[in-house]
Amino acid sequence: MSNEISRRSFLKTGTAAAIGLAATPSMFAKEPVAKKKKVAPSDKLNIIGVGVGGRGSADLKAMESQNIIALADVDWKYADPVFQRYPDAKRYNDYRVCFDEMLNQADAVMVATADHTHAIVAATALVAGKHVYCEKPLTHTVYESRLLTKLAAKYQVATQMGNQGSSGEGVKQTCEWIWNGEIGEVTKVEAFTDRPIWPQGLERPADMAVPSTMQWDNFIGPAEPRPYNEIYTPWNFRGWWDFGTGALGDMACHILHPVFKALKLGYPTKVQGSSTLLLSESCPNAQIVKLTYPARENLPKVAMPEVEVWWYDGGLKPARPAGLPAGVDMNVQGGCVIFHGTKDTLICGCYGVKPFLLSGRTPKAPEVLRKITESHQMDWVRACKEDAATRVKTASDFSEAGPFNEMVVMGVLAVRLQSLNRELEWDGEKMEFTNIPADATIRSVIHDGFTINEGHPTFQKTYTEPVNARAFAQELIKHTYKNGYALPEMPE
Repeated sequence: MSNEISRRSFLKTGTAAAIGLAATPSMFAKEPVAKKKKVAPSDKLNIIGVGVGGRGSADLKAMESQNIIALADVDWKYADPVFQRYPDAKRYNDYRVCFDEMLNQADAVMVATADHTHAIVAATALVAGKHVYCEKPLTHTVYESRLLTKLAAKYQVATQMGNQGSSGEGVKQTCEWIWNGEIGEVTKVEAFTDRPIWPQGLERPADMAVPSTMQWDNFIGPAEPRPYNEIYTPWNFRGWWDFGTGALGDMACHILHPVFKALKLGYPTKVQGSSTLLLSESCPNAQIVKLTYPARENLPKVAMPEVEVWWYDGGLKPARPAGLPAGVDMNVQGGCVIFHGTKDTLICGCYGVKPFLLSGRTPKAPEVLRKITESHQMDWVRACKEDAATRVKTASDFSEAGPFNEMVVMGVLAVRLQSLNRELEWDGEKMEFTNIPADATIRSVIHDGFTINEGHPTFQKTYTEPVNARAFAQELIKHTYKNGYALPEMPE
């Protein structure tokens, strides 16, 4: 059952309702919200998958005990194995047409598109009263994270970000050890990943013809239009500023979650970033970010003082902690976190796995957090079937995943604004930097060229035109959506 409709023909022939779903603010203002159908625990959810050829395939596989009723993906070649796995699901290459035809039949939506379209797809589903599972990073910007957090609260639906480690025993144990005072007060955390393993540090590639199986305009979505090249997608979108968030967005959502949760972080007050060559098109090959968080309310057994959180990627790592046995590889499943406490040091791997104390002790802390016995995806399915008033939240419900994702994309901001050569002060409530001079400008490298004459290198970098730094920062915090796309208004 194929419903392949190009974006161009859709915009010409689609119904007014479909266009409203796709792009206009008036759609999001409609009240009341679509009535939520009660689903008994023994019944199956009707789920729509948007972005199914990559990570979405694994998410749907974990949910396939439910009813997968529709699938939308811009790349039908990449998505074909998933289409074949669910032959009864209707197929689309434009999620907007899919939603127009199928959203009223769905209970829930799984979103695993490129980073820059997470927010628009998820927001549309939330406003329609649908439960949402959204892959990490939750959004491309701080504003989008705040928006999804508030929309999920307003419409009282079950949500989950796809950082599956948050449902694991390691994150639970790390939090309980820290909350029990086992390592004392934490004033510094260091974390790293072995990513990127996709291309980064690249200039804009040459134009290529769009494959017949790809709806390129639909992939671009609300971003600035550009010609197709095969290096952008699938998967490699992570390394391009317009579509992804680099190693931070991909892996910090897994690695830093126990940091955010255990230390009960909120908004940072200061951020600073540095990296290898910063290009205008793609993320750098390696970067370091420092985020400073103010003191939080003390817990019964441990204080929560100001803390610095350091992030490293691209092969960069913090110094090995004193006392860590020689030969121990801190990189576990793609990364590591080091909690430096006043009494002990706690180290865990990516996803919070295999936590241990440098002292060698194995604490017996009281169990505080819920033990999750189902998969990350199926725990979300469980939550979808519970009444909003009594629902047990998932481990990465948007009430936590949204503020946490703000932490992640703040790191992206720090890197992209590094040429200001200052530690940036952040007002989290207002979502704005407070110490960027009004007349400051910023630029980045388009082309990195050099020549060598008699052994002497002459650098010939081509830069973007200088732009006002405040305006540039604001665009990174809250994107201007293009091509007819629009987000709903921010709830009060």
